Amino acid sequence: MKTMIARGVAPLVAALLLTACAAPTFKQPDVVMPTAFKESQTVPAAAANDVRSAADGTTWTVGRPAEAQPRGEWWRAFNDETLNGLITEATANNQNLTVAAARVKQARAIAGIAEADRMPQVGVGIGAERTRLSPLEANLPKGTNVPAVNTYSARLSASYEVDLFGRVSSNVAAARSDAGAVEATYRSVLLSLQADVAQTYFRLRSLDAEIATVNHTVQLREESVRVTGHRFDAGDIGEFDLSRAKTELATARSEAIGLQRQRATAEHALAVLLGKPASNFSAPSTPLLDAAALPLIPAGLPSTLLERRPDIASAQRSMEAANARIGVARSAMFPALNLSAGAGGVGTSFAEVFKWSSRSWLLGAALSMPLIDGGRNRNNVVRSEAALEEAVGSYRQSVLSAFAEVEDNLAGLRILAGQSAELEAAVVSARRSVDLAQKLYDAGRGSYLELLDAQRNLANVERTAVQLRGDRAITTVALIRALGGGWDAAPAVAKIDDTAQARN
Repeated sequence: MKTMIARGVAPLVAALLLTACAAPTFKQPDVVMPTAFKESQTVPAAAANDVRSAADGTTWTVGRPAEAQPRGEWWRAFNDETLNGLITEATANNQNLTVAAARVKQARAIAGIAEADRMPQVGVGIGAERTRLSPLEANLPKGTNVPAVNTYSARLSASYEVDLFGRVSSNVAAARSDAGAVEATYRSVLLSLQADVAQTYFRLRSLDAEIATVNHTVQLREESVRVTGHRFDAGDIGEFDLSRAKTELATARSEAIGLQRQRATAEHALAVLLGKPASNFSAPSTPLLDAAALPLIPAGLPSTLLERRPDIASAQRSMEAANARIGVARSAMFPALNLSAGAGGVGTSFAEVFKWSSRSWLLGAALSMPLIDGGRNRNNVVRSEAALEEAVGSYRQSVLSAFAEVEDNLAGLRILAGQSAELEAAVVSARRSVDLAQKLYDAGRGSYLELLDAQRNLANVERTAVQLRGDRAITTVALIRALGGGWDAAPAVAKIDDTAQARN
């Protein structure tokens, strides 16, 4: 009867031990998932072609789904061959990406090291020794001459850890998840690099357009000084008008010089992204002239954001690794079973080592477990569980930040579009004002201050319009980055090995 009870209880005890030390089943943490992005909502069907600005009531056309636009190489949607070349060059030469690729190799190697524990470890050893014992060690009388002896040996050994309580499998799972997290981080670095190149490029082009606008203002100011100087010499106007014209010219020239400094800084930043010394890189002037050529990016559904964003994928893998390490910590509290075997031969000559009579062998099994560790293993379990809680919190924070970034950039594009529409109307009005002020001044019916005020207002409005054009391009890239580098589907990204080989 006792034997039957023991046979029935033993499997139950073993199952309980295995459950107690194995890694807990990973459960995807709950996150608050909105049904749609707030900033991508449109007005009712009666006005389905427009989006209304909450601030000023202006409207503009809604972007249609971009089914035909590229998804993996998202920058090609801008139809800019210069941008395509810059991103290709940065992908091949950027040093931060090189660092990230090297980390991927390290993580994969660490996962391979963990995988090796699943297999028996086999080794071979060959040795030769020359020894001379003292008479006392040889159990001979003192003063006896004990000759030196040559000893040769050859041995094959093997060892294997039986994964009784899941230490090896949990460690392998943790290493694999770590490697997945590092690979996702690489893709995040790659996406950030591509977006940084695009944004810096558009920033540079926006500055070129702004410089062109200010240079045009300088030309107008120079012409104004020339005409005003002639009128002053003729006695038609006083020195006050001439002094104001010269002041406006000097101010416009100062602004042009300041923009050149900003352009040089942006050009240097682009050189670093491309992996080039700033001293050896020059970008030609290509003003950003039209924001209508920017691609229309549909945001899609919030749920797909979790599949596209590489930083969220990295946080997901980190959670899985932390979960697996709970199993590693728990297994340290239970017995470890190691099997070992060895065979070989020992002889006084190398040929004698391989004779059957010189053979030796061993088989062994060792079961070990801690008895008193001062709470070390228990605290390791607590630490691993806390690490999982930390990873879950980081994951949820990453999701919240991702939603916020998409909403920020959707709102940015919506508001910038409204601002641009109003500014285009303002530019038309400002140009008309300058034309009227110039005619009144030439006819002697208006003051020079009124003309300067109209010209200054036009210059400011045109410059602001150019800046908004650049902001819309930069914000479009930021939205693509926030969406994970594409839309409507997960982006197709080149294999990390291929990218790394192209760089080497």
